[in-house]
Amino acid sequence: MKKEAFFYKRLAEDKVECGLCPHRCNIPPSKLGICGVRKNIDGILYTLFYGIAAAVNIDPIEKKPFYHFLPGSSAYSVSAPGCNFRCRFCQNWEISQVLNNSGLILGNQLMPEEIVRQAEDKGCESIAYTYTEPAVFFEYAYDTAKLAKQKGLKNVFVTNGYIEEEPLKMIAPFLAAANVDLKSFNDDFYIKVCGGRLEPVLDTIIRMKKLGVWIEVTTLIIPGENDSEKELSEIAGFIASLGKEIPWHISRFHPQYKFSSKEVTPLGILKKAKRIGLKAGLKYVYLGNVPEGNNTYCSKCGKVILRRNYFEVIDNSLIGNKCSFCGSAFDGVISY
Repeated sequence: MKKEAFFYKRLAEDKVECGLCPHRCNIPPSKLGICGVRKNIDGILYTLFYGIAAAVNIDPIEKKPFYHFLPGSSAYSVSAPGCNFRCRFCQNWEISQVLNNSGLILGNQLMPEEIVRQAEDKGCESIAYTYTEPAVFFEYAYDTAKLAKQKGLKNVFVTNGYIEEEPLKMIAPFLAAANVDLKSFNDDFYIKVCGGRLEPVLDTIIRMKKLGVWIEVTTLIIPGENDSEKELSEIAGFIASLGKEIPWHISRFHPQYKFSSKEVTPLGILKKAKRIGLKAGLKYVYLGNVPEGNNTYCSKCGKVILRRNYFEVIDNSLIGNKCSFCGSAFDGVISY
């Protein structure tokens, strides 16, 4: 269903300017923004898929990935169609790349009240707005997040970080955590491969930190694209400059979408990136999509405090929010 959008202003000749993300699309009547899900209808900007879920699942929170936020808990994961990026390697392109698909966008009506009810019924501690870009279904996510917080559920974004300051500040009081994809530290990569820019993503990460949102960062390492030692060092250095406690997830690339001819990321490159992150002073660097490098070690005594098998916590050595071996505080958000 369509609903009038937040964050736009009317222009001459019934055009509108969307203020949701840094694209700031100038949209003529009957046209869509870059995201493909916000449309100018007679001089009013509408979000087209309010209350329409393109995908729903119950996931381990570690799958998002969050390793320092409610470890071992379940997240009610929900998405709506669309994205404000055009990543050539997108793994969810069937539902994110609305304008680039020839098929129909499939989805089912699922209103905010029902999302919250189902999350409670399934024993989830959080609702994750994920799979596509939550910024482009902002109104849907915002209404759901407000209801969820009233019920004691946490809200988390899995996001590309391409959102303007005003909407971020609006949803921040209801947003407990965010995993932000920092896809590269090269603006040309963002322009050519993702259809966006680097600086607004960095700005979002900085703002989230200042707003008190728990942050984790993910970088998908694509061979020959963003795997140079210089670039990995720049990413690690940026994260460390904000907080050495911020977890960095280094994910293995598998051929997808328009990058289907690329090779799988060699394990050696992932290990190199981890060494770079640790050298930069980051306390927690994880390898994604591989069977190793998923455990959490106490930053003080070095003992394993959360042992994982892929996305499953199989051994938890925390007592409350402290290491059971040395008593030092855990960096993150604990559910108990």
